[in-house]
Amino acid sequence: MTVSPLTDAAYQGILAFIDRSRLMPDDKLPGENPMAEMLGVSRPVVRQALARLRSEGWVVSRKGAGNYVGQPHLRSAPFGSIQSVEEVRAFLEFRCVIEGECAAWAALSNDEALREEVSTRRRLLEVAINRGTESIEEDIAFHEAVAKASGNKFYLMTMAAIRDHRRMATRVIREFSVQPQLRRVRDIRKEHLLIDKAITKRDPEEARQAMVAHIRSGISRLFGE
Repeated sequence: MTVSPLTDAAYQGILAFIDRSRLMPDDKLPGENPMAEMLGVSRPVVRQALARLRSEGWVVSRKGAGNYVGQPHLRSAPFGSIQSVEEVRAFLEFRCVIEGECAAWAALSNDEALREEVSTRRRLLEVAINRGTESIEEDIAFHEAVAKASGNKFYLMTMAAIRDHRRMATRVIREFSVQPQLRRVRDIRKEHLLIDKAITKRDPEEARQAMVAHIRSGISRLFGE
């Protein structure tokens, strides 16, 4: 299919806008009219550019809600499945490196709304725990909010790529934990609160340490270390 120069320019312009605006996956894009005005092209050209971006995963369309930043190439991310309990340990150690830095950069963020989203997600996780639900998705949402607040889209893309691994690891920890359930739930709540507080008061080192301690506690809960 032949791509017109205008469509290609609009395609590049939208990608540049996403990068310049530091938009993250699931952030909403402007509507077609403001996009066309911003790029100096017609709406049909914007639609063609958006169609190409959707085909590549850069943009996702939600019926009745508009266009959102997508997560390109995540399905080809080079993360194999977890094959053993020992690999759960390796996965958690990997998360310490990634998520410790996520938390540190989130604490340094100048975007108060993103930092507040971390607190909101923690409170929603508390609600889910109080209701006695599995709460894994709420836990994932909290950790991804921290990654989003870091301002680095690659942290968030990595977190999205390992969602299934996180679900599996969490279930393994819960099933084989050497800790009594009540103590485990109490400790996890406290750990999440410490992460949230460190980010709120914008202390990057404390945020990093709180996140790493939280994930390492998962290793302790599973292996009794």
